[in-house]
Amino acid sequence: MLSTSTLVGGAATHDEAAAAYAKVTWRLLPFLFICYVFAYLDRVNVGFAKLKMMSDLGFSEAVYGLGAGVFFVGYLLFEVPSNLIMLKVGARIWIARIMVTWGLISGAMMFVTTPTSFYILRFLLGVAEAGFIPAILLYLTYWFPASKCGKVTALFLTGIPMSGVIGGPLSGFIMARMDNVQGMASWQWLFVLEAIPTVALGIVAYFFLNDRIADAKWLTERQKGILEHELSQDQHGKQHSLRDGFTKPLVWLLSVIYLFFTMGLYGVSFWLPSIVKASGVSDPLDIGLLTMIPYAFATLAMILTGRSSDARHERRWHLALAGIAGAVGLAWSVAYADNTPVAMLALTLATMGIMTTISQFWTLPPAILSGAAAAAGIAIANSVGSVSGLIAPYLLGVVKTVTSSTNSGVLVLAVCLVVGSALVFTVPAKLVNRK
Repeated sequence: MLSTSTLVGGAATHDEAAAAYAKVTWRLLPFLFICYVFAYLDRVNVGFAKLKMMSDLGFSEAVYGLGAGVFFVGYLLFEVPSNLIMLKVGARIWIARIMVTWGLISGAMMFVTTPTSFYILRFLLGVAEAGFIPAILLYLTYWFPASKCGKVTALFLTGIPMSGVIGGPLSGFIMARMDNVQGMASWQWLFVLEAIPTVALGIVAYFFLNDRIADAKWLTERQKGILEHELSQDQHGKQHSLRDGFTKPLVWLLSVIYLFFTMGLYGVSFWLPSIVKASGVSDPLDIGLLTMIPYAFATLAMILTGRSSDARHERRWHLALAGIAGAVGLAWSVAYADNTPVAMLALTLATMGIMTTISQFWTLPPAILSGAAAAAGIAIANSVGSVSGLIAPYLLGVVKTVTSSTNSGVLVLAVCLVVGSALVFTVPAKLVNRK
C-alpha cells in the first residue's frame, strides 16, 4: 500500500483526482445500484402481491400489515452483527452471501399458505438481508471521502425509487398476466421471477467486487495512491473505536432521526399500490404504471439534491426541507384521496421528499464516524430506522381495518417526517457541513 501521508509522484491535479473518482464511480455504482434495485424490490413486492394474495389466502389487512413488517424484526436483530462480520470477512464475500440467501428465501414466498408461514418467511427474509444496506454504505466509504458522499450515496440509493420505476410496471404485468399459468397464482410468480435476478447478482458480486483500493487491478498505481491519500486526509481527526459506534450520543440521535424519516419511506413503499387502487384504478398493470411516476421523479430529486449538497457543503437544510416536502405531499394526498390526478401529484411530491431524505441522511454518519465505529454506527442507525418497517405497515393496516381508510395513518407518517426534519438541526453544522 502507498503511504497515507505522502503521495508518490507529487500532489494530484484536479483532473487526475476527477479521473480516478470517475473510474471508481463507473465501476462500482452501476453494479451496486442494480443490486439495490432488486434488493428493495424483493423487500416490498409483497405490496403488489397483496392485490391478490390477500383474497386467495383469506388474509386480513392486519395480517398483511404484520407480515409485511415482521421482516424488520429479523432485519433488526442481525443488522449490527452482519456489518461487523463484513469487517472480518470482506465486502466481496459478505455481500454475495446476503444476496444469494435472501433471493432464495424471497422465491420461497410462493409456498405461503397460512399467516404463520407468511410471518416465518418474512422474518427469515429479514435475517438474510440484514446488513446489506449498511454494508454497501460502509463499502462506499472505502472508496470515497465524506465530502463526495452526497452525490455517490444519492446515486446508489436511487435504487429505491428505481425499483418502483422498474418494479411497478414489472410487478403489475406479472400480476395481470401470469395468473393460473402452470397452475400458479400471479402472486406466486411474482415472488419467483423477481428473486431470480437477486441470486444471479449475488454470484456475480463475488467475482466483481474488490475489498480494498489496493486490490483493484482496474486502477493504476497512481490512481490507487490518489484515492488512498485523499481518504487518509479525510480520516484525519476522526479516530474512533468500535465502542464509539455504540456509545456516542450523536449515533443514537442520528438513529432516531432516521427512524422518523423511514416511517414515511415504508409507509409509501408498502401502501402506494393500495392507495392508487383506492383512488379508483383497478387493473394491476395500470396500478404498476401509475406507481412508476412518483418514483421516476424521486430519482431525479435525489440526484439533484445530492449534487447541490456536495457543491454547497451543506447537509442539514437539504435533508430537512426534503422531509417537509414529503410531509406536505402525504397530507395533500389525504385531502384529495378521491381525486386520482391530484392524489398522484401529491404522492409524487411525497415520494420525492421522502426518498431524498433517505439519501441525504446517509451523508451524515461518514462525516462523523470512521473505521469500526462507522461500521457499528451505520448499522445501528439503519437498525433503529428499520423499526419503522414494522410500525408503519402495521399501523396503516390496523387503521384501515378499523376505519376502512388509510387516511389517518398517512397523516401520522406526515407528522413523523416533520419531527425528523426538526431534529436534524440538533446535529451540529460544523460536524457535517465539511469541505
